[in-house]
Amino acid sequence: MAKEAEEKITTTPEEEVQGKALEEKAEAESVEVKEDISEEKEETSKEDKLKALKEKAAKLMAEKTDKLDTGSLKEEVQESKKKGDMLIDLEEYVKTGIYLGTRVVTPDMKKYVYRRRADGLAIFNTDLIDEKLKEGIKYLSKYNPEDVILVCKRQAGWKAAKLFEQATGIRVFTKKYPAGVMTNTELEDFFEAELTIITDQWLDKNALKDTLDVKKDVLMVCGTNNFSKGASKVIIGNNKSAKSIGLIFYLLAKGYLKERGKDTSELPEMDIWTGEED
Repeated sequence: MAKEAEEKITTTPEEEVQGKALEEKAEAESVEVKEDISEEKEETSKEDKLKALKEKAAKLMAEKTDKLDTGSLKEEVQESKKKGDMLIDLEEYVKTGIYLGTRVVTPDMKKYVYRRRADGLAIFNTDLIDEKLKEGIKYLSKYNPEDVILVCKRQAGWKAAKLFEQATGIRVFTKKYPAGVMTNTELEDFFEAELTIITDQWLDKNALKDTLDVKKDVLMVCGTNNFSKGASKVIIGNNKSAKSIGLIFYLLAKGYLKERGKDTSELPEMDIWTGEED
């Protein structure tokens, strides 16, 4: 039924161009590519056109986000609050900047956005961050450590990713994910995993593609500029800064150990996860 519904959806050429421009701008925010300045003048007009398209797409998304009605999601949060408190104090969420998004908000993420700051940065709803983390912990806890991998190509998350590996026993890929290790049985380092934790859909796209190719599950951390396509379960939050990524991995690790009846007394304190790399 879902497939049939998708086939009925049509987009105009203008919408396709706007969508493409939005994707390029969203990826640029995550990848932070430093482009070389070309001396060829004929490239200028192309760059100007692309820039105009990106600005138009961003403006359209900003207008849609500002008009967003998160009523139904808030009702879900209020209902869940009756069942338990937040994972940590609100102040801790604020200190790490986990609620901070980017200037680009994708259609997938706009329902989680509370407002925009004066400088244009989108702000996540903190209650929803907490709820999505709880859901992510519950989802992750269904899997044994040997059946899960975590991928984090962003350098800001390497320290916390290693702590996560030590605490949970879940295999972690940081600096480089060797594409094909889950799909090509001829490779010496081939392995199988049931779940992949993706830190950023743009940077970790090779691992995401591999996981989807073998039809396995994905637990995806999404910032405001990410698309959640392919995710089995989504965690929302700032996936750009070391403090925020550290907090997300800390809460995941602590929650995972608790859900599986493991001892958490040896788990490093939260400040160690969210502190700057030495």
